[in-house]
Amino acid sequence: MLPPATEVWNRVESVAREVFRTYNYREIRTPVLEETQLFARGVGEDTDIVTKEMYTFADRDGSSLTLRPENTASVIRAFIEHRLDQRPGVQKLYYLGPMFRRERPQKGRYRQFYQIGAEAIGSESPLVDAEVIEMVVELLGRVGLSGFTLLLNSVGDRNCRPRYIERLREKLRDVAPGMCDDCRRRASTNPLRVLDCKVEADQPIIEKLPSILDHLCDICRPHFAAVRQYLDDRGIAYEVRPRLVRGLDYYMRTTFEVVHGALGAQNSVLGGGRYDGLAEALGSKVPAPGIGFSIGEDRLVMSVEDQQGPSALDVLIAPLGEAATRHAAVMAMDLRRSGLSVEIAEGKLKRAMELADKIGARYALIVGDNEMAAGTYALKRMSSGEQENVTRGEIAARLAAALN
Repeated sequence: MLPPATEVWNRVESVAREVFRTYNYREIRTPVLEETQLFARGVGEDTDIVTKEMYTFADRDGSSLTLRPENTASVIRAFIEHRLDQRPGVQKLYYLGPMFRRERPQKGRYRQFYQIGAEAIGSESPLVDAEVIEMVVELLGRVGLSGFTLLLNSVGDRNCRPRYIERLREKLRDVAPGMCDDCRRRASTNPLRVLDCKVEADQPIIEKLPSILDHLCDICRPHFAAVRQYLDDRGIAYEVRPRLVRGLDYYMRTTFEVVHGALGAQNSVLGGGRYDGLAEALGSKVPAPGIGFSIGEDRLVMSVEDQQGPSALDVLIAPLGEAATRHAAVMAMDLRRSGLSVEIAEGKLKRAMELADKIGARYALIVGDNEMAAGTYALKRMSSGEQENVTRGEIAARLAAALN
């Protein structure tokens, strides 16, 4: 990651932290290395992540360690280990950092990639589901992403999903032989994952498979209806996609995804959902229902990068001579303390003006012997070429007014 792209990264992360603050989320930082068994139990033995993509190796003592491929399992592990269930209220946690998966690199997908994510642990209320989704939409809007689509579904729970999966398995016995290799394998080991297949030739077959929304139990059905009602109340647009499932085994009930057309075929920006049984699967004796999401930061930055150019330099100071350079250095310090971004040029005035134009400086400030003697300086607006004389005390206020 190089400048100026890193400016967009910093801007996205700054906005994310501010949005999380307004929703009362606090940061958690988990290790990059975890015991392999955490992800095998939490993510699922038959998921692509565990079977194909994890970076796993033996430590010197013979234990198996894995570079984290995702962070929800790690957050729940920390939640259990540090007894966060003893704290009052819903535990709202967010994270930013690198994850690792050995998958085929493609547009916006890398083997070391970055995620922004959040988890709300301790409530199974549909109100919390809707608030998490609202927060996602708010975050994307604030970073400048437009034209995205929110997809929504329910994947049932431990009561109704097994019956649906068995029905799905029955239907797949007849059609799976004509599908891709992954679908043929999943048809018996993890039928729900067949719905997540991205192979174009398999889509007509998948569309004819039973819908999970027709098999929800008396708890999951009203839960999903309530989530939708809360979103409708907020005016948040979404599309219900009965085939939408998450790639990890711990999800249940509400699942959601945000897609954006600028990313091509693999167009998912983020995904999330509810995981009410994950804490128990990882050894917790206390139920800890939760819901969360993770944003692929690489893909999000790629989506907003074209919509928001790099931040422009506020002012480039062009000193003329050694005395002016020393004077300009002190002026630059004062302007930076007032919150302005400042660069000091070297060399002749013509070269300084060329540099100001090339790096996109908004203003150029000329400092020479005459300017220092008179106490006024030439301030040039680079976009129009307009120039005015300002005193040293006026510079910061004049620039702040012009740039806001």
